[in-house]
Amino acid sequence: MAIEIIGTGRAVPPKRVSNDELAAKIDTSDEWIRSHTGIGYRHIADESTACSDLGLEAAKNALAMTAGYCGDDPEERNRAASEAALTIDMIILATVSPDFYGVPSTACIVQDKLGAKKAGAMDLSAACTGFIYGLETAAGLLTVSSRRKRALVIGAETISKMINWEDRGTCVLFGDGAGAAVLEKTGAENRGILQTLLFADGSGNESLLMRRGGTRYPFKKGEVIDTSICVEMNGQEVYNFAVGAIFSTIKMLAENGNINIDDVAMIVPHQANARIINAARRRLHIPAEKFYLNIEEYANTSSASIPIALDELNRSGQIKKGDLIMTVGFGGGLTYGGNLIIW
Repeated sequence: MAIEIIGTGRAVPPKRVSNDELAAKIDTSDEWIRSHTGIGYRHIADESTACSDLGLEAAKNALAMTAGYCGDDPEERNRAASEAALTIDMIILATVSPDFYGVPSTACIVQDKLGAKKAGAMDLSAACTGFIYGLETAAGLLTVSSRRKRALVIGAETISKMINWEDRGTCVLFGDGAGAAVLEKTGAENRGILQTLLFADGSGNESLLMRRGGTRYPFKKGEVIDTSICVEMNGQEVYNFAVGAIFSTIKMLAENGNINIDDVAMIVPHQANARIINAARRRLHIPAEKFYLNIEEYANTSSASIPIALDELNRSGQIKKGDLIMTVGFGGGLTYGGNLIIW
């Protein structure tokens, strides 16, 4: 038995914001942002677009591919997606920027709009490692039940709505987007998701967090606040953690799988900061061409970054059936982990 990825999709808002546009509003520059992060642009959702809207579009694209349609006609895509949605048994949506606080889950909203009538649905919160956690969760749910055959895993974020746009240390880093994958349980051997590593280091919980609005620091009646719930980050702590997380995860995936890095077609890291990825890569002595980077275009889309990258690779033919790939992620919590997959 194998758990294989049989379809991928992505969606990003049309509004594309350059570093120069940000530099016109805050004390920063294109040169500083690029040299410190590798980011050149980010896509930002408008006021009417919520997390579920982007997740829905990414899911439709993944489902349409599953049904055999990869064209540009919206009607045909929706028809194919609706047909495939009826075959989904579980929807898992990873996000830190849900439509609503607590209930309903964003996954349930997507499930309804897709018409996935027989699917269970739930949200998963593991920050930027969310899609990796989601793949393993979905694989487990498919494995333990003979009645489940297909799952839809989505990473979706409208994190721009949770950014303090006056804080240049965080606002330049993030963008909005969504990516999705359809998983299927098949009778194949030595295919699909071969191995997943999931880790957490809760001692770093204050290195990256959204402090206000939960039960630890709830809003109080009559309280006047200057900023809403927004991302707070200790950049140096996150940088140090992330370099170590990428290093150890890739090393362990290779050792546990008894593989040589030369056999890996592509490593798909969470797109947080090009300097983080390059620092870990140099420690591992892995050539740059093994790592897929699209951070220059999208910035950090949190749980959406890995599935967006996978869809770009898949649709462009840069990864092909039978290729061995790795994913590796890290994020708030702190969480980290990775997948070893035969595509």
